[in-house]
Amino acid sequence: MSQELLAIIEQIEREKGIKKEVLIEAVESALLSAARKVIDVKPEEKMRIELDRNSGKIRAFRNEEEITNIDFGRIAASVARQLIIQKIREAEKEVIFTEFQGRVGEIVSGTVYRFDKGNIIIDLLGKAEGILLKREQSPKEEFKTGQRIRAYVADVKKDTKGLQIILSRTHPNFVKKLFELEIPEIYEGIVEMKSIFRQAGERTKIAVWSKNERVDSVGACVGMRGNRVRNIVNELHGEKIDIIRYSDDIKEYIKAALSPAKIAEIRLNKEGMRAEVVVEDDQLSLAIGKHGQNVRLASRLVGWELDIRTKATTEAAIEAKKEPKEEEVSAPSEIEQISGVGEKTLVNLKESGFHSIEDILKASVEDLTKVKGIGEKKAKKIIQEAKKLTKKNK
Repeated sequence: MSQELLAIIEQIEREKGIKKEVLIEAVESALLSAARKVIDVKPEEKMRIELDRNSGKIRAFRNEEEITNIDFGRIAASVARQLIIQKIREAEKEVIFTEFQGRVGEIVSGTVYRFDKGNIIIDLLGKAEGILLKREQSPKEEFKTGQRIRAYVADVKKDTKGLQIILSRTHPNFVKKLFELEIPEIYEGIVEMKSIFRQAGERTKIAVWSKNERVDSVGACVGMRGNRVRNIVNELHGEKIDIIRYSDDIKEYIKAALSPAKIAEIRLNKEGMRAEVVVEDDQLSLAIGKHGQNVRLASRLVGWELDIRTKATTEAAIEAKKEPKEEEVSAPSEIEQISGVGEKTLVNLKESGFHSIEDILKASVEDLTKVKGIGEKKAKKIIQEAKKLTKKNK
């Protein structure tokens, strides 16, 4: 039994990749649980099990005194077997958890195993199962059972349901990692991906920059006749990818980010990090994109708020600014329309806070007589004329 147990442990270590020491500790724990059921151990007594790493001999101790009357062969064959299997499974899950936790942020391959309420369960090459949640699936992609699939490891966690490997095909870093795998210049660090934003299933915009003047960043990503980027587009089931040359010149960067639209003019508000982008009428729909997709992704890519306008709209706005607005056209003050109010009296009234007919009507005769140059008789006349004007305007 002893040598057989060691042989089984060594076999599991080879096949499952679980360290021998972890397995031995699991066996000792399982045998201890089993032994307690057949030995009367008092609460204050300490009991432990030792499995010799070389001979495989099993020894039991109570308060450091060896117990010799235990038939471990019978226990291991009956009670301990299930406990050992359970412990090995737990150890195996821990190994898988540690392995995949170290692979968060990487791309893994597997096959579609089954579907569960819109989620896709993926067999990760027999090692573990990953889950591609419905929200992490691109809306234009469809998969079948047994189909090969690649996905981005977004998270690995343990909860009441056990080990969960959360996969994604919508994460922007999924595209980023595909570029690293496909483009040697990116993997080697010659070409740097400055920024990436994505609307999964529709469009991705990537800004790239070359550290080597002899290497064209965009050309390296596109490849000969577009072969490199085509492979990535095929993996994403036809999603559009705009590869943009990064520039420190914000105007050039914005122009590139809004491709394929052609830009006529850009006006910057550096304090507010806003840009007014002027395009020809026939370029407006391209610049904005389907449901605002192009301008939205471009705005996030450059980090500026982009306002797209046509030339005609902009020119009309400029002309409108040149023409005085109706309310800005000089018009006589309301109190100037009151009969019998001379220039000096008008100045004195305004200095005293009377700027409109409404101000006059709210005032009493006594209030008006406080104004320089206005007596009681004149005050009554001004109020009377103000009332007449009000009736006339009604």
